Amino acid sequence: EERLSLADPEWSDIHVVTGALKLFLRELPEPLVPYRLFDPFIEAIKLPDPQEQVERVAELVQSLPLVNYSTLRYLLAHLCRVIERVDVNRMTCQNIGIVFGPTLLRPERELGSLVADMAQQNQAVELLLAHFDHIF
Repeated sequence: EERLSLADPEWSDIHVVTGALKLFLRELPEPLVPYRLFDPFIEAIKLPDPQEQVERVAELVQSLPLVNYSTLRYLLAHLCRVIERVDVNRMTCQNIGIVFGPTLLRPERELGSLVADMAQQNQAVELLLAHFDHIF
């Protein structure tokens, strides 16, 4: 078993740490938002009423398996703290949606418009972050 030390200089670059986290999440057998919930999440994002979007996404999040729910909640709570430091890191809710959307929420098979899917994946993560307290 390989042991890593976060004190090593290679981990001082936040892009390396973030890249490692994204790689870990991308290589999970199934994303944190399971494949079966991809379409319902996208449909929720497409709802015309923003309050209805939040309510539907909250229902979907509550239906996640406990380990997925707990991991997603922990990760998004951290990302909310990252957003609080936007003046230092330039990581807005939208930027984090772009970075983590396709990693946390992805279809089992790439179908249709990749650009449209990615925009909706990003919007889903933005909504999760913007309404974290209500959803979790």
